[in-house]
Amino acid sequence: MFQKGALIMHQTAGVCEVTDITTLNMDKATRDRLYYILQPYYQKTSKVFTPVDTEKTIIRTIFTKEQATDLINEIPGIEELWVANDKLREAAYREAVRSCDCREWIRIIKSLYLRKQDRISQGKKMSAVDEKYLRIAEENLYSEFSISLGIPKEQMESYITERVMAIEYA
Repeated sequence: MFQKGALIMHQTAGVCEVTDITTLNMDKATRDRLYYILQPYYQKTSKVFTPVDTEKTIIRTIFTKEQATDLINEIPGIEELWVANDKLREAAYREAVRSCDCREWIRIIKSLYLRKQDRISQGKKMSAVDEKYLRIAEENLYSEFSISLGIPKEQMESYITERVMAIEYA
């Protein structure tokens, strides 16, 4: 169980702070069930209510600075998530995003970066589905790593790129 004030990663809401742990007085809420009241870190006007004992929604602690640094160092060896069939690819991306797993987000980002470069070389644009999942994977990864590493979210892409380039050319 997370404590009040903890920063966690929520499957759909992203990085959140646990602002309270309480029962809810709402029509559809079981009166004796405990809920996390979550404040999305980058959306201060939102609130998320998640049962403490949920098995449907993935919630986990955010990475430590060491974990984030170690994972960035592993990026060159992480395989892309590539599926040739468009419908199956979207399902694979959706499942990877919902997994709440940074490695899966990296796989999506690597795959879609390469796909984007290939399509640009053919004079084509990225598909709307590819753009959507690239945006979601980057938002999740950069938001979490920003907090873990103490680097502004807007600088995460260039920070990670520089680190990976330094590793690959070392």
